Amino acid sequence: MDEPSMTSSPTAAPGPPTPPVPLAELLAREELGLRRIAGPADADLLWVHTSEMADPYPYLLGGELLLSAGVLLTDPDHYVGRLVEAGAAALGFGVRPVHETVPAALIEACDRQGLPLLEVGPETPFTTIARAVWRLMAEARHRELRRVTRAQQALATAAARPDPVAAVLHQLATQLGGRAVLLTARGQEVHAAGRRPAPEAAGALTRLARVVARERPGSPASATDAHGGTHLSAYALGGGEGLVLALATRQRESGDHTVAGIAVVLLSLLAAPHQGADAAGRSAALVRMLLGASPAEVAPLLGSAGPWTVIHARRTDGAPVDALTAGALGASLGTALVDAERGPGDAVRLLLGPDPEPARPTARPDETAPDPARPGDTAAQPARPTARPGETAPGPARPTPRPGWTLGASAPTPVTALAAADAVAARALAHARATRAPLTVDAPSGGLAALVPPEQAAAHARALLAPLTVPLADTLRCWLSLHGSWDRTAVALGVHRNTVRQRIGRCGELLAVDLDDMDVRTELWFALRQT
Repeated sequence: MDEPSMTSSPTAAPGPPTPPVPLAELLAREELGLRRIAGPADADLLWVHTSEMADPYPYLLGGELLLSAGVLLTDPDHYVGRLVEAGAAALGFGVRPVHETVPAALIEACDRQGLPLLEVGPETPFTTIARAVWRLMAEARHRELRRVTRAQQALATAAARPDPVAAVLHQLATQLGGRAVLLTARGQEVHAAGRRPAPEAAGALTRLARVVARERPGSPASATDAHGGTHLSAYALGGGEGLVLALATRQRESGDHTVAGIAVVLLSLLAAPHQGADAAGRSAALVRMLLGASPAEVAPLLGSAGPWTVIHARRTDGAPVDALTAGALGASLGTALVDAERGPGDAVRLLLGPDPEPARPTARPDETAPDPARPGDTAAQPARPTARPGETAPGPARPTPRPGWTLGASAPTPVTALAAADAVAARALAHARATRAPLTVDAPSGGLAALVPPEQAAAHARALLAPLTVPLADTLRCWLSLHGSWDRTAVALGVHRNTVRQRIGRCGELLAVDLDDMDVRTELWFALRQT
């Protein structure tokens, strides 16, 4: 295996302004009348240069098509050796007026040292050849820009999908015609797309990824290598956990590095929620809250009293969700508090904190503020001193629908009521799935229900619903929220519609009420909203 080529920063070394032009494309221009008479057929032209010096080596950069009439040519073998040493791509030798034909010694030297030699007829000026090469370079550059633009659009579209990390890797593998893998610093595969390379090449790719994994200071940003005809490259993603994008392709085309760079930026942004410095502590706060820790333990880790919104989410197509995909959803909603590791088939749970944008000026403790729900009402309302005098209070963040996802959200709630909000969010998600709505947000009690003191309402609800078991109460709540629809309730609960009928019938028997009566339904709904 060749030694890997590494780049320590995103800024690459200066290179040609345009993609290289294959020698065959130049020879295909019949109007030039060029003929290859020695050396290999394959070469990439980066520049065109004319020189009649006996030794042009000091003035070559490498990759040139050198044009010469051989004015000072005395030692063809030494002359060709110096061109090869300088990295020239090909030699164009013009016949007449200095030489009637291309010297045989020059032809032999080019064949022996592997330098393509072109015969330039007297009717073809060197400037015409240079103009043709620049035109071909401009065409190649235009093709590269179109390819990169199409790839950028395709990758950006993939990044907007419900599973953005997997979608970006799949699109990248398609654009490059190879294998795209997201690896951890230890070489563990997180996501992959495209055809698998040979086992030896796959192992070399994993080793190359470790070179750029940012586990130690001074690690390069990217590295390239080759193994058995397979081109390998690795790019470090931004963040602190050493994620690496690794690529294996059968060929390397102009623009591949740019396309890979676009993918690196997108994947760094998508993976960022899992790499923040405070992600571990904040995620621990979410886990502890959902596992039943007391608010006193959770509040210091969350860093805010709220209001907080609990969100439950599932893919609309029912596909499983991994941590990176769930993290991308959290990023789109503006939170790093994501729980996607409860088990297969479980909903993703997110905790959305207060909106960092100020909601409104906060009244001083001795003042009153108008109710924001009624902008035209000038009646005084009790002030809510959630900030110090003169400051603005953060308002609750508002969840919005996400393409490809079904969301259920609780109403904004203080940190002391997060456990109850978690159950509310689960019911909201079930309602959203049953009604095929992208988002259902549980609304806090208002109107007439808000006039009853909470303690009295809760006591009445407990007494009224006492005969019901938890499954029966959940079924009744779901059935009432869906306006008595058997089918939608069955979908929301994941049971057969006959099971729903049996449970609702049992509820009517235990409560000794007629569930077809609207007054009964209203009172039960009021009671269920208190639990």
